[in-house]
Amino acid sequence: MLQKTYENIDSIGRAILSIKAQRVHNKELAEVIYPNGQKAFAQVIALDGDHVTLQLFGGGFGVSTDCKIRFLGKPMQVGFSDDMLGRVYSGNGQPIDGGPELLSDRVRVAGPSINPVKRLIPKEMIRTGVPMIDVFNTLVRSQKIPIFAKAGEPYNRLLANIATQTDADVIIIGGVGLKFDEYHYFRRRIEEAGSKDKTIMFIHTHRDSIVEGLMVPDMALAVAEQFALQGKNVFVLLSDMTQWSDYLRQVANAQDQIPANQGYPGDLYSQLASRYEKAADIEGAGSLTILGVTTMDDVTHPVPDNTGYITEGQFFMKDGYLELFGSLSRLKQQVNDRTRPDHRSIMNAMARLLSEAEERVKAQKFGSVKDDYSLRLLDYRKTFQRELMNPFRYLELEDALDLCWEILAQNFKKEEVGLSSKLIEAYWPKKGKFKILKEITHD
Repeated sequence: MLQKTYENIDSIGRAILSIKAQRVHNKELAEVIYPNGQKAFAQVIALDGDHVTLQLFGGGFGVSTDCKIRFLGKPMQVGFSDDMLGRVYSGNGQPIDGGPELLSDRVRVAGPSINPVKRLIPKEMIRTGVPMIDVFNTLVRSQKIPIFAKAGEPYNRLLANIATQTDADVIIIGGVGLKFDEYHYFRRRIEEAGSKDKTIMFIHTHRDSIVEGLMVPDMALAVAEQFALQGKNVFVLLSDMTQWSDYLRQVANAQDQIPANQGYPGDLYSQLASRYEKAADIEGAGSLTILGVTTMDDVTHPVPDNTGYITEGQFFMKDGYLELFGSLSRLKQQVNDRTRPDHRSIMNAMARLLSEAEERVKAQKFGSVKDDYSLRLLDYRKTFQRELMNPFRYLELEDALDLCWEILAQNFKKEEVGLSSKLIEAYWPKKGKFKILKEITHD
């Protein structure tokens, strides 16, 4: 195919440039050729007649009107192979781990989502080893769900732990705007846990071009989709989608788009949805599940607000803990009746008793909590927080369920927990045989 080269660049911005060209397609890949012969990539993001706007993958630094633009006649692509497992790539798909570049099959980035006709109803649990997820808000294969957290919460540490504890076949981590020590924490944690051979990382640090940061979710999801089509169960972990949305806002403002709420582009919902909707359980193949971090000050911020309408629930992280109230997995009922006979019942009982305990905390401020049952509820609340809400305590689901029974037996009588006699007979622990409860130390 003849690749035409254009000169006479009209304008150059921080991460975009404009030029007049003909027979160019949206999302088409282009080369920016510097006067010294060096090359960089760009992508078409807007067309208005023969007026073409391109995103510069390396940013606008060093780009001048002396540069030439060559359109390549194809969309952005990324290499795909089993050889990617254990590797680390930048936002533009280039290796940053010192290994060779992947020159095998190329797949389209940001292509269409899986045909809805080929999607199955989610029905399989994903184990994470985190009790607050596995027991109370079970994650399901093909689910799309965010972690809502304030900046500074240890959400990246949680993602790294989940990456090493999950039973998914392939883990793909997409980091946007990571600090250098966060990137190295991911690498070290995965290597130490022995999960490197099933993990691929696409990493953008805060010092890289914002356009590369915008490409990270698309790169990660394009590769994940190919593994899912091969029959693998793929788990994509994205951090941080608020930072990604901020980059989107910068590019939109540079294009003089009319801003919407808080300066974000008017198509923010569609931009987020086109990524999250990649999640699917594919007929005759594997599955793709997405867990993304969304940092926020409150849920009325445009990014978590739009995200909540797209995803199937959310996890709330506060003060280093995963909250029970406010967190919700809308698909948990699809699977938690088939994990263990007591799962759904004890989940509901524990939540109900914790809700009662929270009411006693409010009443305690007025000195009206003096009866034995209320005091035991308060003790139960402390034990629940210490034993179950710590997101960095690893427990298999069965051990976590046993722990729930032990917490109940430590604080309540059998007739107080609201569980059937059949379940109590099968699972209520014998006195003095608390296997999992931590030892309480007194300062």
